[in-house]
Amino acid sequence: MTAMSLRQALDGVVDGPVLARDEVAGHYARFAGVPATSRASTEPVMRYRVSDSDIPVVLGFYGSEERVRSTLPGLPARAGQARELLARTIPPVHVPDERTHWSGVDLSALPVLRATPRDAGPYLTMGAVYARRGGATAFSVHRMLVLGRDRLAIWMLPSRALRAMHADALAAGERLAVSVNIGIPPAAMIASALSTALLPVDKLDVAGALAGAPVALAPSSDGATSVVADAEIALEGYIGAEESPEALDGMPDRSLPEFLGYDGSARDRVPVLTVTGVSTVPSPVYQAVIGPGREQSVILGVAGGVSLGLCLEDDLVVDAHFSPAGGGMLLLAVALRKASASDDDRLPSLAQALLRRHPFVKLIVFTDDDVDVSCAEDVLWAMTTRSNLGVDAITLPGPGPLGMDPSQRPSWRRGGGEGRTYVDATIPFGLDAARSFGGGT
Repeated sequence: MTAMSLRQALDGVVDGPVLARDEVAGHYARFAGVPATSRASTEPVMRYRVSDSDIPVVLGFYGSEERVRSTLPGLPARAGQARELLARTIPPVHVPDERTHWSGVDLSALPVLRATPRDAGPYLTMGAVYARRGGATAFSVHRMLVLGRDRLAIWMLPSRALRAMHADALAAGERLAVSVNIGIPPAAMIASALSTALLPVDKLDVAGALAGAPVALAPSSDGATSVVADAEIALEGYIGAEESPEALDGMPDRSLPEFLGYDGSARDRVPVLTVTGVSTVPSPVYQAVIGPGREQSVILGVAGGVSLGLCLEDDLVVDAHFSPAGGGMLLLAVALRKASASDDDRLPSLAQALLRRHPFVKLIVFTDDDVDVSCAEDVLWAMTTRSNLGVDAITLPGPGPLGMDPSQRPSWRRGGGEGRTYVDATIPFGLDAARSFGGGT
């Protein structure tokens, strides 16, 4: 048995209307939650037939944290238990290639979406890039602009393992063989967003622990890399020295809607990924996200909670939750269980440790463990009744501004800022301030 595939996980899919591919994202946006819109609700799973493609589009699967958790039997209920996963890792299994291979490459046959008319072009938004080099592997999702029949412009953050692996290949005068996997098992998607730089563990090994079964890998057609065997669609190819503006015509301006709810900035020069082959499972679906809907926030938030629990050994921390209000990255609520009065003084060092490991975090709210950190109202209740912000909100120096957050830009009033803040919304140890009807999860 291998990890639950996306196809096995799709349940209760609602069929939407037949639309042109550039209309799909706009239609689905009416269901999107925070931060795309002001609706604080989960998103339905929708399947759209596209007028110029035989492949339907699926949106919304990751729009509900509860739905995602139901597909991950190994996911701990609370982030404080995440280190248990290290004892349950399951490496991928390698299986024969039984996929259907296209006779040629033409990316226009895929129903790749534009989220808005402002987008630089059609983007792959759920392609998990797999690469291996020198005994190491990289597995992460990147935005990829379709430049033509067989070329993608790929943006890689400087901190990503894939970018370092690509630079190493170029330094050796080589190209980096990769696969782009679309519609992968939920455990693999969550694992792709893990921050494992501080851990001696492979992301796909953790995916096996989350799924309670291994992720299956199949050889690419040329044997240069591997593809996720259960991926609905897999692109094979390489990233070489070629670069391109992140735009189809002229100099780039905007890219596409990003996870915080605002349009992203396109890059002047990004590497080009050349696609040499395409394979699918029978009757594939094309999975996408529309950018700042709840899906990206859930993926990043669930993975962030696991990453935090894996790398942080602190008996104070019981649970943690990255809120969709911060795109699953900027707003973190942490539930603590104090054992002595000295624990009241440990919050500054704990905040600094969290910020070192998760530099995108902008605001941390510490609560007691009778607060459900996944419930925004409960966290706000703790902030309102268990903190006095004049003394309990502490701002620390930040690692640098995050450009996707407009309030951190120099043009913002008072010059923006890059500080990081934590709020102590916990009861001082030994003080009787219990809530009337208990609480917590």
